[in-house]
Amino acid sequence: MNAQGDHLKHILSISTLYPNAPNPRFGTFVARSLEGLAQRGDWRVTVVNPIGLPPVVFGRYQSLADLDPLSIEEGIPVHRPRFTLIPKVGARRNAATIAKAILPAIRAIHAEQPIDLIDAQFFFPDGPAAAIVAKEMSLPLSIKARGSDITYWGQQDAILEQMKDAAEQATGLLAVSEALKREMISLGMPGDKITVHYTGLDRNRFRPLDHTQLRSQVGQELGFDLPDTVPMLACVGALTGRKGQDRIIAALPSIEGARLVIVGKGEDEAKCRELTRSVGVTDRVHFTGSIDHDLLPLILSAADVMVLPTENEGLANAWVEALACGTPVVTTDVGGARELIVNDTAGRLLTERTPEAVAEAVNAVLNAPPDPQEVADLVEHFSWESHAERLSDYSMGLAGRA
Repeated sequence: MNAQGDHLKHILSISTLYPNAPNPRFGTFVARSLEGLAQRGDWRVTVVNPIGLPPVVFGRYQSLADLDPLSIEEGIPVHRPRFTLIPKVGARRNAATIAKAILPAIRAIHAEQPIDLIDAQFFFPDGPAAAIVAKEMSLPLSIKARGSDITYWGQQDAILEQMKDAAEQATGLLAVSEALKREMISLGMPGDKITVHYTGLDRNRFRPLDHTQLRSQVGQELGFDLPDTVPMLACVGALTGRKGQDRIIAALPSIEGARLVIVGKGEDEAKCRELTRSVGVTDRVHFTGSIDHDLLPLILSAADVMVLPTENEGLANAWVEALACGTPVVTTDVGGARELIVNDTAGRLLTERTPEAVAEAVNAVLNAPPDPQEVADLVEHFSWESHAERLSDYSMGLAGRA
């Protein structure tokens, strides 16, 4: 234990999305945030990552069932209690089910090392579950809103009521952008409790790198032809209809010679692959699936444009990471995009999620490419260290308040 261990404040963070062996890229931004807080030396951090399993464990759930119930990851204890998940139809019950499953473990943690603050990393289902736990244990509560947990779940009346009740109970609330804060207020959440807390950034990884050398290196890593003489586009995000990879694929015939590298995996991969065939661009699109985190900055730096025609977003980490690599972004005018894409140096904002609009915006950037260092300078204030400092200050203000 740290020599100062007895004097540390203790935050217990509940996150349904957190990296694990079967899904090492899930919730990496949550892990980096909490690791940054733990590394400061003024907080003890414990994570509870509830694992949902169906009544009969099968397929991809088997690897989740095999996870250790407790592991130490980057110095942080990560507890993984199981709860019963009814896929697709059990959403409104998930928060209560999770709370019931995790409460015994949290009581045991509290008995060993008293908790000062209960923290939920997403507004649903984490927020209402954390609210039940915090109320049972008479502890202060913080809930963070990240994007689709507000824009998607907030449109479902029964779940919105759970979220609003949790917001009223919470001692403090966080939002990843000013735009998301406004959305929360419009749903009836108390604005005076909401603090904007932008994401962090690993500045050692995400920085402008030399394009000429990178194209061949990235091409070799991926086994994909990436000539220096044609545009390279990157798209980073889960392969779901919400992220809009299909719009980029459909736009490719109108972006002369461009190669597209799609980073991520998801349920729409087969549909996107079929679209490349029907559009006739199979040889110009590469699907990487999940990749090593060290490869992502190389891909982003090698790209001329990062394209993400997303339907909704809080403030996408992929936006920040691309800009930090000196790569302009073409994305939809949603969420906190305007807080990052502030001029043509940063990229272009789409008012329509159509292939035609994507092609027009990408071609505009390609025809007037900005200086990579000028792009990177737009996000120079982002870092995990500054992120952790703001999180610590905010959390200190809540700890100890009932």
